[in-house]
Amino acid sequence: MTPAAAHRAYTLLGPDGQLRRSDTPGTLGGHRRARLYGRLDCPSALRAIARGHYAGHRVFFPDEATAIAAGYRPCAVCLPGEYARWKSTRESSSASS
Repeated sequence: MTPAAAHRAYTLLGPDGQLRRSDTPGTLGGHRRARLYGRLDCPSALRAIARGHYAGHRVFFPDEATAIAAGYRPCAVCLPGEYARWKSTRESSSASS
């Protein structure tokens, strides 16, 4: 590891929605406006980044629990199982209202 890499800092979004500095990179990426999170290799996010419409709103999370605590939902493209569970929970809670 080079000396520059040893001192690299990352900015991650915490469960309270505040940005935090971290010595380790995030494991998930998200979109601040859409309030969704997904894998860093998500095909949908990579296409949006390539078009230049995404990078300015991108945030990173250390883990899924932090993304959920910050009020983000799973991506339907790269996390279909998590998205289906999120959607069914959301639909069942609105049906009981």
